[in-house]
Amino acid sequence: MANSKQARKRARQAENRRVLKAGQRSMVRTYIKRVIKAISTGDHAKAMEEFKVAQPVIDRIADKDVLSKKKAARLKSRLNKRIKALAA
Repeated sequence: MANSKQARKRARQAENRRVLKAGQRSMVRTYIKRVIKAISTGDHAKAMEEFKVAQPVIDRIADKDVLSKKKAARLKSRLNKRIKALAA
């Protein structure tokens, strides 16, 4: 447990940050699941539409350091690859 006043404040801030980031991470996962669901139905247009909605959300969360920028890029790349496979 934190003993100094400064350490107690840092622990408090870390907890608040953890709670906020958990909600944002959950939101990103929901958008990703929507894209995956559209891909699994085989509807290319719907999948592309969901991806276009999810893409800026993923970028925004990466800018806030909830996800790393590399992980965000990897997610987008893999989703896009799966959508392109539908069209072929």
